Amino acid sequence: MKKLITTVALFAIALTPIVTAQAGPAEDQKALKGYFTKSLAGKDLNDFGNGVYALDADARSQWEEIEEFPPYEIALDTGSELWDKKFKNGKSFESCFGDITKVRAKYPYHDEAKDTIITLEGEINKCLTDNGEKPFKWKKGKIAAVSAHIAYAGRGQKVNVQPKTKKALAWYNKGKNFFYAKRGQLNLSCADCHVYNAGRKARGDLLSPLYGHPTHFPVFRSKWGSLGTLHRRYGGCNKNVRAKPFKAQSDEYKALEYFQAAMANGLELNGPGARK
Repeated sequence: MKKLITTVALFAIALTPIVTAQAGPAEDQKALKGYFTKSLAGKDLNDFGNGVYALDADARSQWEEIEEFPPYEIALDTGSELWDKKFKNGKSFESCFGDITKVRAKYPYHDEAKDTIITLEGEINKCLTDNGEKPFKWKKGKIAAVSAHIAYAGRGQKVNVQPKTKKALAWYNKGKNFFYAKRGQLNLSCADCHVYNAGRKARGDLLSPLYGHPTHFPVFRSKWGSLGTLHRRYGGCNKNVRAKPFKAQSDEYKALEYFQAAMANGLELNGPGARK
């Protein structure tokens, strides 16, 4: 992967940013979709929740075959068991979340009183600790399994993140700034790969577009051999550009998730997913 990212660094091109510091979420998404309509002409934007599989027919065909017997199937069973399992006090995850089919689409969101971003994984662990249980580890394992079970039950609902208050917009802009800022020894931003070079090949791999990124998480990656959360992926991306990663559920990654979710507004949630 280091060689792949180095290749990206070699052909990364300087383009006029498609967003400005003054623009709001709606304007940013409009500009983003307009950019991809031109740079990825002929591709269906409504299909971008499927990442690179919306861009390459051969890769999509292979992915569809994999999805017939998805590698995350065992994790879904584990998540279902954990969802139903009673805590020591007799309650369960359902006691915290209610109807599982309506959970996934609620996250992430801004809590105005606490002035923070509430993520699905954050609420999974909060449910545990509120009920006297030990929290799960953040990046993989049980937390990814429960998140996948929730995501699967909520498939088909649409992303709807609307930062409107001054505090919420501050979090949105924090995430936007993170996405477009250069970092690491390779001096690359998230946008270099996932906006300006989206759809290009870096060695044998296509670079996925920003629009639609968070819809399919948690995700089973062949490289990992397991299911992982969105924040696990963020950490891996930071390492790839030789930047020190932030901790899962850090303010930096929560803000980034909030921004990416706002950019995916209108797309269907289709997690969990399977990727290379």
